[in-house]
Amino acid sequence: MKPGRPDAVELCRRYLFADAKDFRDQVCSADFEKIIRCRAMYMWLVEQPSSKDAEFVQETCARFQVSRPTAYSDLAVIKTLLPELSKTADKFHRWRFIEMILETYAIAKTKGDTRTMEKAAADYARYNRIDVEREEIDLAAIAPQPFVPTMDPRVLGIEPMPDLKERKRAMIEKYSREVADIQDIGFEEIDLADITDISGIADKPLTP
Repeated sequence: MKPGRPDAVELCRRYLFADAKDFRDQVCSADFEKIIRCRAMYMWLVEQPSSKDAEFVQETCARFQVSRPTAYSDLAVIKTLLPELSKTADKFHRWRFIEMILETYAIAKTKGDTRTMEKAAADYARYNRIDVEREEIDLAAIAPQPFVPTMDPRVLGIEPMPDLKERKRAMIEKYSREVADIQDIGFEEIDLADITDISGIADKPLTP
C-alpha cells in the first residue's frame, strides 16, 4: 500500500453506499473494484445471513472471478464494517430501494413501457420528497440568546443565602485568627517611569 493511501476498510466505510460515479475517479481501479465487490457481497450476506465463510468465498470467486485470498480479504473488510453497517441498516435499505426504482425505470424505458416509467418516477420523487417545498431558513433572522451576568442565584432556582456578606466577613475573621499566616495583602501602584535600571533583577534571589 502506498504511503498515505487509505486502506480497504476506510475506503469501504467511505464509499460502500455511495453512487459509483461519485467515487470512480477518486480511487484507483483495484480499489474501485474492491468497493463494488464488497457492496455486492454485503447485499448477498444480508440475503444469506446464515451463510458460512466458505460459501461467501465460493460465491465471491464465482461471481467476480477473483482468487480465494482476495475473497477472504473482502470478507475481512465486511466483517470489520458489520457493526457499523448494522447501525446504518436504514440508510442501506434506502439506498437499495432507490437502486431498485432506478433499475425498474431503466428496464421500462428499454421496453417503451411509459406507464411503469411514470410510476417509477413518481415513486422516486415521492420517496425523496422532491415535490415538497423546503422552507429556507434565514440565518440572519435568528437572534442570539441574550445572556445577562448576575450574582442572583434565583435565576437557577436557588434561594440566596441570607446575610451572605456578613457570613463571609465572619468566616474571614475566624480563619484569620486560627491561621496566623493568613494576611490581608493589598497592592501598591508602581510608576514605571521611576524604574531606570532593571538589569540583574532576575538574577537576584527573592527575599521575604
